[in-house]
Amino acid sequence: MTYASRIDVHQHIVPPFWAEALPAHGGDPSGTVAPDWSPEKAIAFMDSQQIATGILSLTAPGVVQWPTTERREMARRVNEYTADVVSARPARFGNFATLPLPDVEGALLELDYALDTLHADGVILLANVGGQYLGDPAFEPLWAELDRRGTLVFIHPGQPPLQTIHGVAGPLVDYPFDTTRAAVQLVLNGVVDRYPNVSIILAHAGGFLPYASHRFAELAQVFRPELDDPAALLKGLQSFYFDTALSSGEAVFPTLKAFAGDRILFGSDFPYAPAHVASRFTEKLDAFGGFTTAERSMVDRGKALELLPRLGQLTA
Repeated sequence: MTYASRIDVHQHIVPPFWAEALPAHGGDPSGTVAPDWSPEKAIAFMDSQQIATGILSLTAPGVVQWPTTERREMARRVNEYTADVVSARPARFGNFATLPLPDVEGALLELDYALDTLHADGVILLANVGGQYLGDPAFEPLWAELDRRGTLVFIHPGQPPLQTIHGVAGPLVDYPFDTTRAAVQLVLNGVVDRYPNVSIILAHAGGFLPYASHRFAELAQVFRPELDDPAALLKGLQSFYFDTALSSGEAVFPTLKAFAGDRILFGSDFPYAPAHVASRFTEKLDAFGGFTTAERSMVDRGKALELLPRLGQLTA
C-alpha cells in the first residue's frame, strides 16, 4: 500500500554555482561529489514516492569553507536561488535557509533576510561548523534569536573533525555520529532548555541518539556531576523531532517510535541518496506494520504540517 501527499523534510538542493565553486573552496571533506540536480528531476523523484512537497536545504559542507565575506555572499545566493525555486512551485517545494556560520553576526543578518524577505520555512544548521558544535557558547546569540522567532531548525550532519577510516565513507557511519554529538551537546549544555521555542528536526532519525539515549542520560553525571537528573536529560533528548531519511526498517522503527512518540517525519535525502536507494527506505516505511493508520499519517504528513504553517495554509 502507498500513501499519497507525503511531505519530505529532508531533501537537498544543489545550486549549480555552489557545486562549481565548492572544489576551489576545500571540496567536501567526506569525499562526496555533488550530484546533478534540477527541480524537474526532484519532482520526478517526488512523484515516484508520493511526495507532495520537498523542503529543500543545502547539505554539508554548506558554505563554511568560504572566507567570511564570500561566505555571506554565497549563503545569500543559495537562499535567493532556493527561494526562486520555491516561488515557482510553492506547493511542491519549501526552503530551509543556509546561514553563514561560524560568522554569528552574519548568520543573524541572513536569518532576518531569509525569514522576513524570502519567507523561508526555517533554517538548516550543520551539526558541526569547522569542528565547532552547535551547543558551543559562541552560538548562544543565534539560538536566542531563533527562539525569539520560534524558528524551525533542521540539523544536518557533516564530516566530524576526525579522519575517515579506510574503506568506510564518512557519510556511511561518521554522519550519524556527527548528529548524535550535536544533539547530546545541545541537551547537556542546556540549549534546548533555554530556548524551548525552537523546534529542532534531527536528520537520519537522530543518528544513534534514540538507541543510546539512556546511556547518555544516566552516565552524564559521571563526567559532569551537576547533571544529576537523568529523567530531565532524557526528556531533553526526547524534545527533538526525527526524520526517516535512510533510517527506515523493522530494526529501527520500534526503538524510534518508543523513544520519539509522534515526533517522526518523513525524509528521503534525495538527491544525495540516489532515487533507487531512497525508494528502498520508502518501501521499508510502507512495509512496517507497527504504525496505526493515524500514526502513519502523522509520519507522512501530519507532523510536518504542524511545524510548517505555510504548507498548512496551502492545504487549507
